[in-house]
Amino acid sequence: MPVSPDHPLGVFLKDCRSRLDPVAFGFSGARRRTPGLRREEVALRANISPTWYTWLEQGRGGAPSADVLNRIARGLMLTETEREHLFMLGLGHPPEVRYAPPKGVTPRLQRLIDALEVSPAIIRTAIWDVVAWNRAAAVILTDYGKLPPEERNILRLIFGSPRVRAAQDDWDGIARTVVGAFRADAARAGAAAEVGQLVEELCARSTQFAALWRDNDVRVHGEATKRIRHPTLGLIELEYSGFAVDGRSDLAMVVYNPTRTRDAERIRGLVNAAS
Repeated sequence: MPVSPDHPLGVFLKDCRSRLDPVAFGFSGARRRTPGLRREEVALRANISPTWYTWLEQGRGGAPSADVLNRIARGLMLTETEREHLFMLGLGHPPEVRYAPPKGVTPRLQRLIDALEVSPAIIRTAIWDVVAWNRAAAVILTDYGKLPPEERNILRLIFGSPRVRAAQDDWDGIARTVVGAFRADAARAGAAAEVGQLVEELCARSTQFAALWRDNDVRVHGEATKRIRHPTLGLIELEYSGFAVDGRSDLAMVVYNPTRTRDAERIRGLVNAAS
């Protein structure tokens, strides 16, 4: 079989191993003609045959298995983005989703939502835990900072908080949309175990949630309009849009924009008063 030195998978693997310091992994750094790990060292770390790994870099030997690619990803210390790229090159599709509880948001992402002065914005996980919010969200939606982390879940609030329920102008429509979109997000993130625990809890606490969950409705939490009965501002209308967070498949950003200039200025006043 002819060798293909410019095979995209081989080029990517070679580039990844060239960036690694052999000394950091317990290998000698002496007498190396090129930087990084040698092929046999990557194979050792990935627990695969050195010959098989060499063939992969040379573009021969057939398609690797997902297990081999995962071993190589661990051996090369790849990020999730790099691991996904490795699968696309090796198998033509992304890897099976592995859900991991998020570790929070970056300061840059927090500064982004903080810059939205009159637009409530939140960052939520695939199982709809709110992990970041701005001041407008605290005064218009929920002051998540006053809640323990386990209670900062949108479904728990929608189905378990009388205050949140009373604030929804169309609670039935909101509840159905939330459950359908939650189902889709959680399945996409591969969070079956986490979903099972939350669903069991919510079904025990709310017959309405249990009924909606049995409907097996699936929706997209994209763009729509909702109206909120705020204790100070009265009825306000907000347009909301959902955004994926690039590089963080475990997170999504939702931004609520007031539809009327008057409401925007009143929100600004509340935010300033609370600062």
